[in-house]
Amino acid sequence: MTHAAVRIIRQEHAALAAMLRSIVMLLDQHRRKGTMPDFATLRAMLFYVDEFPEKRHHPKETELLFPRLRACTPISRDLMDKLDNDHAWGERKIRHVEHALLAFEMLGEPRRLAFEQAMNEYVSFYLEHMAHEEREILPLAERVLSADDWRELDAAFGENRDLFSNHPAPDEVYASLFTRIVNAVPAPIGLGPAL
Repeated sequence: MTHAAVRIIRQEHAALAAMLRSIVMLLDQHRRKGTMPDFATLRAMLFYVDEFPEKRHHPKETELLFPRLRACTPISRDLMDKLDNDHAWGERKIRHVEHALLAFEMLGEPRRLAFEQAMNEYVSFYLEHMAHEEREILPLAERVLSADDWRELDAAFGENRDLFSNHPAPDEVYASLFTRIVNAVPAPIGLGPAL
């Protein structure tokens, strides 16, 4: 039986991976066509990447899941330290991407490549981070944590309301952001008109 917290973490990771990959696909599409992206849509997408994981997802891993694991087993402590460090640096990394986007928007084509490189580096960093959690940390947690640990983790992660995975239901405050992103991103990535 998969615990609710594990299911929620995996759903949130899938939603975030989809958003990150969509940004890269969107940038590739615009580069191939020689067009400028809709900066408001990119800002909305990056806002999600910043807002939900950095402020709601990571703290629960760093403050609840990892300490419980460290208390139960010496296995993977170095990896948890690395993942905690990733969480700590994640906010700085996303600020760098947001700054590169602003430079691209304000200064135009000469800054496209720098933004795309910053975005690609962030996506690679983040996808690798989530893969480590899913391949190593979550299976370890399922092996060593107690029923009491799981009750508390399930309740804590159950409070997360990710608008992209609909778990448990999207916060109303984010619903308009979700709709705006999906409707603005060009098909086939989103529902907007194709480029």
